[in-house]
Amino acid sequence: MKRILGSLVALCAALATFGLGLAPANAAGPRPVVFVHGYTGSASNWVTAMSVFRAAGYGSDQLFAYEYNSYGDNTQNAAGLASYVSQVKSRTGASQVDIVNHSMGGLVSQYYLKVLNGNGNVAHLASIAGANHGTTYASACTIYETCRQMLPGSSFIQQITAGDETPGSTQYATWYSPCDGIIIPYTSTRLDGANNHYVACQTHIGYLTDTATLSAIAQFTKS
Repeated sequence: MKRILGSLVALCAALATFGLGLAPANAAGPRPVVFVHGYTGSASNWVTAMSVFRAAGYGSDQLFAYEYNSYGDNTQNAAGLASYVSQVKSRTGASQVDIVNHSMGGLVSQYYLKVLNGNGNVAHLASIAGANHGTTYASACTIYETCRQMLPGSSFIQQITAGDETPGSTQYATWYSPCDGIIIPYTSTRLDGANNHYVACQTHIGYLTDTATLSAIAQFTKS
């Protein structure tokens, strides 16, 4: 019995020496993902996406949804995203996050990464039907600052598209479709320097429940 106990003690000492089991919870898994909704959206937009990501190997404690004021100012919304990313990093112990955005969430994300220099905190950015170069559809809601910022050629759009559209070491990818109907022109989503994925026919809101596209995005963020 003493020999057995002695062996167990030695084994435990060896494990402690090599630090097995002492790594942070997220060290062996994928990075946390921050989902950024679009105009008039909310965290509820990402229910299907989170289900797909969990099926791809993510834990619920690695999936986060940032909410912001759709009718306010996207510069403030981007500052809020910066703060939220910092909170997620602190909570999970991760050095970087991945961002998945939709629609106007593209503007919020791009301003954060490019203007607020947040790209060092983001390993992957996936933009689903992002209004990255604006959309003429925003002319229907120009009583709000966010919509005025979303118009093609606005000073906000010029700021996030001037020069390098995909700054830093972040890996960028977009998904865009001629059937979008909201992002006009639909090619507005594309980013120079990104891996731009053409989707044959998907509607703007349809992406949020498009499990094939969402699965592809989950694999992209895990890469």
